[in-house]
Amino acid sequence: MFGLARLLDHGILSGMKLEIPDRDIQFRSISPADRPILLEIYASSRQNEMDLLQDWTAQQKLDFLTQQFDAQHTHYQQHYSDGFFQLILKDLRPIGRLYWIQYSGEIRIIDIALLPDFQSQGIGTTLLASIQKLAADNDKKVSIHVEFFNPALRLYERLGFQKVEEHGIYHFMIWNAEVK
Repeated sequence: MFGLARLLDHGILSGMKLEIPDRDIQFRSISPADRPILLEIYASSRQNEMDLLQDWTAQQKLDFLTQQFDAQHTHYQQHYSDGFFQLILKDLRPIGRLYWIQYSGEIRIIDIALLPDFQSQGIGTTLLASIQKLAADNDKKVSIHVEFFNPALRLYERLGFQKVEEHGIYHFMIWNAEVK
């Protein structure tokens, strides 16, 4: 799955690896068997939108979310084929997903999501701070697209991310260690 060139490109063999100070939090690469939990994580991130659809049945919502998840998953796999697609584990239990990719001067967070029971506990802050540390240690910036209505937008701003562009419903945000 990982050729030597890909490992070198990702910095794994050169010591560039995301380190999390919380020993209860770990990562593992996703696999096809993870589809149900990945769909659950995705659906939980869209729950507020689904709650607004009063005239849709539960099955219609599930069908819609499944279609959207499949489209997003396919898009990410095709457009970020060198990315890391990881489950976030707490005590070995999947609690979220972190998708990211390294470029020459940048770490791009493709997607980060935690199940609702694990939000507002500092886990997201810890993950983002670890990504920022990895970036700073390697002279890189961190970038992410964040929906303007995403409650986590305040977290990104608090951690020093700055909006540099708008792309439809997304703010393109960058964190740069030099700016802090």
